[in-house]
Amino acid sequence: MLGNSLPAWSVLPFAVMLLAIAVLPLAAPHFWEHNRNKALFSLVLGAPVAAWMASHDPSVVLHTAHEYLAFIILLGALFVIAGGIVVRGTLAGTPGLNVALLGLGAVLASLIGTTGASVLLIRPLLRANSVRQRKAHVVVFFIFVVANAGGLLTPLGDPPLFLGFLRGVPFLWTLRLWPEWLFVVGALLAVFYVLDSTIFRQEDIATPGDLDEIAVKHQVPVHLVGGLNFLYLGGVVAVLLVSGSYRLPTGVQEGGMLAMAALSWLTTPRPLREENAFSWAPIVEVAVVFAGIFATMIPALAILQARGGELGLHAPWHFFWATGLLSSFLDNAPTYLTFASAASGLLGTDGGQLSQMLATPRGADLLTAISLGAVLMGANTYIGNGPNFMVKAIAEQGGVKMPGFFGYMAWSGAVLIPLFVAVTLLFLR
Repeated sequence: MLGNSLPAWSVLPFAVMLLAIAVLPLAAPHFWEHNRNKALFSLVLGAPVAAWMASHDPSVVLHTAHEYLAFIILLGALFVIAGGIVVRGTLAGTPGLNVALLGLGAVLASLIGTTGASVLLIRPLLRANSVRQRKAHVVVFFIFVVANAGGLLTPLGDPPLFLGFLRGVPFLWTLRLWPEWLFVVGALLAVFYVLDSTIFRQEDIATPGDLDEIAVKHQVPVHLVGGLNFLYLGGVVAVLLVSGSYRLPTGVQEGGMLAMAALSWLTTPRPLREENAFSWAPIVEVAVVFAGIFATMIPALAILQARGGELGLHAPWHFFWATGLLSSFLDNAPTYLTFASAASGLLGTDGGQLSQMLATPRGADLLTAISLGAVLMGANTYIGNGPNFMVKAIAEQGGVKMPGFFGYMAWSGAVLIPLFVAVTLLFLR
């Protein structure tokens, strides 16, 4: 009812928000580099939309606010805890070593989440490549692999899959996506190795001395410090599992994650965080930008949910591309739920109990496509998945000149879109 009553112009603030994220870093870099200005921009665009939507249906705004808080608390808890684990030493930033780190991150992403894996490994990756002149491509592929595709195997890996778990998808069901995970991650690592090897050879020719020897000399034996934080990571995982298995009162899940983050902050010696170059700036940037995104996207999601049946989606590949393309610009978690609900309606099952949908072969195929689209295509833009923006912020804080919004989309368009076409032909026909 709400989506049917909203005018089309109600999505304009969301479009302006996306346009600002894309254009302002290039048009007004000094203005956009301050989180205070980002927060002001989000407030100016988001507050009127939230107030207007509250006059139509307060419950929708409250639900969105709860989703935003849960989203930021999860990202923040993983950010704080992983930021207390110091990987001492420096690896050699050779193509082979970079591939190994990305592969390790792909595995960890399904175990501790894309955010946890990203925070844990991005700084060691930057240190390993500190002797390299060109390294933005390394961070771009890190976002592709570790911050997105790697989280496909468990509900802990990516927020959309966790929301599916809360709605009745069995915890181990996502393991059936391992062929797609292996294909996408393997292909990305292969493409990255060829590209990084080419760039490495070009730098080797232009660098006095042997770049391989310089990288190896730069290497220092690696070991972990702050291992107690792995216990807190396990605590976050346990909180999510319990909240997904039992109907807990509102706020218990968020309180449990905040408790784990507080324990990490109190028990980790401050010098370890200083050694890890820990700063609140990246997570603050994510929080203020996504506050505006969550607020302004309320009308867009309501309209999509009400009129999604008019899109003519039937086959799995329809749902894969529709979910994926919207997950590139909307938050992929509510987009996943919207298309899961649309698929449930198509099958005549309850969208609140996705286990009913999985009872039919066609339902399992549709949910597979929706899961793949939400997780994989979250890598198409910086705002498709929370860790993307965080990794970009940490890399820029470390001195890496990252591509802008459209520059990053040029990378994803050239690398990811052909790969997603291959996924469609191989797995979703």
